[in-house]
Amino acid sequence: MDAGRAAPRNIDEYIESFPPHIGTILEKIRLTIRKAAPDAEETIRYNMPTFTLSGNLVHFAAFKKHIGFYPPVKGDAKLAKAVSVYAGEKGNLRFPLDQPIPYGLIGRLVKLRVKKNLSTARPSRKK
Repeated sequence: MDAGRAAPRNIDEYIESFPPHIGTILEKIRLTIRKAAPDAEETIRYNMPTFTLSGNLVHFAAFKKHIGFYPPVKGDAKLAKAVSVYAGEKGNLRFPLDQPIPYGLIGRLVKLRVKKNLSTARPSRKK
């Protein structure tokens, strides 16, 4: 996202701020996340599309040459190996725009994050 753009208020605004070919990718990532985490809520955090479910679930963002996906993968060696080719700084993922986006892998990552978030969530108190 360009520094000169206004901060988006929601994911629709974020996606609409990009050219159509990038917007299509972002929308498909959004739908992939929604399918893997149907109870997650959409918001904007750190000026990025964010899904929350018992805390931050995942963030994604478009850059000049890649789509960034956060946070890093932890706790699943098989999945960590599968995403290692996309590992960027600090383990965050970078999906190059000149290659096919691995939507199936994104879905697996989101399901892992859902499992982790729900396992560490505090039980709600009943009044």
